[in-house]
Amino acid sequence: MTIEVPVLRLGLAGYTEAQTKLAADAAAAAKGPRARWELGAFGDADAWWLEGSRTVLMPNQHLRVQPAVPSGRSVQLALADVDRPVAFSLPLTAPGFKPAVTFAIGDKDAGVRVLNQFAEWMTTMLSQFALASSIADNQPSLGSGSWEVLRGSDLLAVVDLKLGCGVLPGVTSKDFAEAGWCIRDRGAVVIPPHYPRASVSLLMWQYAQRTERDLLPPHYRDQPLFFRRPPRLPQRQVKDAHLLIVRELAANPGMNFNGLQQATGFAAEPLTRVLSALYVVGSITSNPKRALASGPRLPATRDFAASSEQSSFSIVMDSAPRPPDLPGRPISDMTAPLPLMPSDS
Repeated sequence: MTIEVPVLRLGLAGYTEAQTKLAADAAAAAKGPRARWELGAFGDADAWWLEGSRTVLMPNQHLRVQPAVPSGRSVQLALADVDRPVAFSLPLTAPGFKPAVTFAIGDKDAGVRVLNQFAEWMTTMLSQFALASSIADNQPSLGSGSWEVLRGSDLLAVVDLKLGCGVLPGVTSKDFAEAGWCIRDRGAVVIPPHYPRASVSLLMWQYAQRTERDLLPPHYRDQPLFFRRPPRLPQRQVKDAHLLIVRELAANPGMNFNGLQQATGFAAEPLTRVLSALYVVGSITSNPKRALASGPRLPATRDFAASSEQSSFSIVMDSAPRPPDLPGRPISDMTAPLPLMPSDS
């Protein structure tokens, strides 16, 4: 069995083209048994590197990182609100500013050590990724009960619709490759208090953002697609790209992959990734009977055993009834019909 390693993305601000190349070299060298790194878009990155010589501490205690290239834009941050690891390359020119992590951008070994340190700080997320990868590998019928994932007598994880997912801290994809999925009576499992928890939706959503596996079923590339329900996620998890696709499908039910490409301008690979994330949390469907519609409802089917919609993610997709129809919106309304969870949930 192939051991899947997640891709972690490093965002940069304030760097020249030459410095960006040095950062890319460090990211490539930081590949390890639990994760690998690559450069990514700043807003979607798992961690940030900021150029200390172009960082200004403002009177309101926010940081502004000036661009190093003519086409760049400055970045302004409130460090108290930053929810990912941050390191600053030397030298630091902001008087009185003493960040926790600094390094020399020209020292590749130092950059690798910083990224390995970041990965250690992300242990919970990496363990949750390993569990989600095991779900995709084993495709258990999760909707039929609660599950314990055991390696011998060691409890690696618990998966339950109501309780969510709990994962043993530090567990890896290799551990899950040697484990078995054991079904239990619904309500009979307990997540140990020291196991970090996440909802099944959040677990699979974050997995879809980082896996290199193709999660989108083949028929989603040619059949009509429909909006089914809002993703059950904290608001901060849903990006503009997801909202745009949801809006298009809510306004124009039955658009296919090519139609979405033409309407949004997305290339095939980014569109596939966006649709995959919406698919694994049950927000889109290729079955019109499960679509959120403004007109009369079609008869709902609960038995999908012979349907092409059945998948390893049926726990998320089909575990709850379709929500009531949302109020109709004019097509000119540029908002998305998504009553999302509060960002602090």
